[in-house]
Amino acid sequence: MKTAVITDSTAYLPKQIRNEKQIHMVPLNVIFGHESYQEEVDIQADDFYDMVKENGDLPKTSQPSIGMMTEKLEELAKEYDAVVAIHLSSGISGTYQGMMTAGDMVEDIDVHVFDSEISCMMQGFYAIEAADLAQNGATPKQIMERMNEMKTTMSAYFMADDLSHLHRGGRLNGAQAFVGGLLQVKPVLHFVDTKIVPFEKIRTRKKALKRILSLFEEDVQGGGEFKACMIHANREEEAAQIKAEIENQFDNVEVELSYFGPVIGTHLGEGAMGLGWYRKS
Repeated sequence: MKTAVITDSTAYLPKQIRNEKQIHMVPLNVIFGHESYQEEVDIQADDFYDMVKENGDLPKTSQPSIGMMTEKLEELAKEYDAVVAIHLSSGISGTYQGMMTAGDMVEDIDVHVFDSEISCMMQGFYAIEAADLAQNGATPKQIMERMNEMKTTMSAYFMADDLSHLHRGGRLNGAQAFVGGLLQVKPVLHFVDTKIVPFEKIRTRKKALKRILSLFEEDVQGGGEFKACMIHANREEEAAQIKAEIENQFDNVEVELSYFGPVIGTHLGEGAMGLGWYRKS
């Protein structure tokens, strides 16, 4: 059985890696006024943050259309027997459900849809692992089992400089957003049951980042090999410095540097930072 791997643009996998690993992608959209842009196709992260400054407001976002998804699956059906589709958390987007619907509509290919319950490069790690397994002849069932195994050790924490974007987009409970704005706190956030919720309320950006690093350190100090990713919203220099500090401190952690692209950046805002990791062995 020949199995394809597909993800969406919010995995923020570099094009080179997608090509090398043969990972297919469907883009989500960002909408400035009457103009819609396909993320990672028509608009990149650098362009996005510049456009936000020029427009003075954040855009709206939308998931890929069912039509686009069915077209992609029909295209893959010409070459593949099955597809493993890995998408951002179903609690913040309808993309996962959209692919489930598209999979039911296309008859010539066996579609397995995985809810990453997360996003950004942590979602990308699932796609890379799935692609490596597929290229080595693993069945869709074996790939799904491995991703569920990864999920048991997958952690990610992040902070936003301004909670109003998450609140406006309905991705954070309104009362929590109100309290955050009132107290000027920088809460550490994470995913619980597919949704974004505060983990801990912290008053300053510096302390929030320190808390995220302490949660990471607690996890990786117990031994084993870990893969981690430092993620930033237009704060590459700061993120690269933290990445280097992690690498200097832990020889059992392989660290990547990635970013919050246009769609996720719309909800977190510029200046957001995150750290995610999972245990490789």
